[in-house]
Amino acid sequence: MSTIPKKIKVAILGSGNIGTDLLVKTLRSPLLDCTLFIGRNLTSRGIAKAVSLGVKVSDLSIDAIVRKPDCCDLVFDATSALSHVKHVQILEKLGKIVIDLTPSNIGKMCIPAVNLKECLNHRNVSMVTCGGQASIPLAYVIGQTYNNVDYIEVVSSISSRSAGPATRVNLDEYIETTEKGIKDFSGCKRAKTILNLNPAIPYVDMQTTVFVKVERPDVEKLKPAIDKMVNKVQQYVPGYQLIVPPTIENDRIVVMVKVRGRGDYLPPYAGNLDIINCAAIAMAEEYAKYLLKKGE
Repeated sequence: MSTIPKKIKVAILGSGNIGTDLLVKTLRSPLLDCTLFIGRNLTSRGIAKAVSLGVKVSDLSIDAIVRKPDCCDLVFDATSALSHVKHVQILEKLGKIVIDLTPSNIGKMCIPAVNLKECLNHRNVSMVTCGGQASIPLAYVIGQTYNNVDYIEVVSSISSRSAGPATRVNLDEYIETTEKGIKDFSGCKRAKTILNLNPAIPYVDMQTTVFVKVERPDVEKLKPAIDKMVNKVQQYVPGYQLIVPPTIENDRIVVMVKVRGRGDYLPPYAGNLDIINCAAIAMAEEYAKYLLKKGE
């Protein structure tokens, strides 16, 4: 009699800050088994961390999966937007479920607090960006509360220490993808995204401020809905905190959140890693529940 698996096999493609933090979170999951951690340099910090945790590693990039397709059921792509364009075509042919942590703007945008179940119908999902994961739940509530939202501006500030090379290379894609997500989920006509890499020491926590222009802004009807959404996000990102509730400032609605990480790879100031990686884990675990149930 065969044993029914209790976890699904996942591979992480990309050994930078995001991929390495994601690795630690994956190892904590009761539903995910990280069978391969993939980079391009066996001497990188991320690969060294994986080896110290007893995880199998490779420096063959996407070829590691091509050469051994049965190594995983699901792939987290934590490389770059440009690389993901190539990877997704290969992984689709191999029949893999793909969770994209790059701002490539490919695949179904997933915000777990908003559309987790809907994303199960797609085998390639995008986690948008760290700023998108922080702001879009709020933008969605705003779009549900007010008709004809004219403008939403999102300003995120993260420690420059937490922004790896891929994040810096992908700044244009970050802005474009975040703005698209804000408009798609809120229904607003115009959106603007700003990302500040703050070099301050001590290192700053991730903060995201959402500015909104609507006709006749009324924050009293918005506050309960924002509180409810913040609680939903906290179910998978415990360090997500509302620090400025809906407030009127210069005829705009202002809402601000802060994200403190668990310190799985970089210290807790790197909430930008936590917000996108916790969202990715939530989506992967939802896939796992579905696949494991099918295998019963």
